[in-house]
Amino acid sequence: MSILDLMCNLYSNTMAKDAMRQLFAVDAAHDALGNAEPMTAIFPKGMAPIVGAEADGTRWLEPAHWGFVMPQVSKKTGKPIQPKAVNNARDDKLRTSRFWKKSFEDRRCLIPATSFCEAKGHNPATYVWFGVTGEGARPPFALAGVWRAYKGNDGGGEMREMMTSSMVTTTPNALVKDTHPDRMPMILAPEDYAQWLTGTPVEACALIKPFPAERMVIHQRGEGLKSDHGGMITGA
Repeated sequence: MSILDLMCNLYSNTMAKDAMRQLFAVDAAHDALGNAEPMTAIFPKGMAPIVGAEADGTRWLEPAHWGFVMPQVSKKTGKPIQPKAVNNARDDKLRTSRFWKKSFEDRRCLIPATSFCEAKGHNPATYVWFGVTGEGARPPFALAGVWRAYKGNDGGGEMREMMTSSMVTTTPNALVKDTHPDRMPMILAPEDYAQWLTGTPVEACALIKPFPAERMVIHQRGEGLKSDHGGMITGA
């Protein structure tokens, strides 16, 4: 499979900014989100928060473009056109593909989420929204990700400089497999956040596995459900 093979193309993050800072132990001085609003639907090429860490372990929150940017040019004109966004990083490619290797080794991140969606079937598709067990309507969690900076043409003649991220996917568990038999986003347990962010590549690899099905739930399913209206999670 190529680096463009996709799996998860939709998720939500309805956490308030203060709740994110508390959950991911980010000091307000390292929060660059601005007036971040809860999002019931995040699609590829959208901007959404990620959590990263400096070498000393200090964590930061920043908005990132969902999808590593791959510039393209028109075959007819040779001019830049809309870049592709590679929004999923397969776990079996992280250490072997030149496209992912450096980011996996040096630039891992957490992607705050309250649910993710997979579609089953076609015309019409059934949208299934998955989450984790816990207190409240939509208990928050973190997806494993990688990030890198991008500076280049946006396809419309303008130069852009921005943070980009991609979501790590792994083998599906029993709950997700019925909807998507090949892949699922890699969910991290809270006790593993630090190891994913600042551990060695070997230590990070040890965390790659499907999240236990018994610790997950299906929040909702149905036709046309392209957003998850689970309510906003506020700060403490």
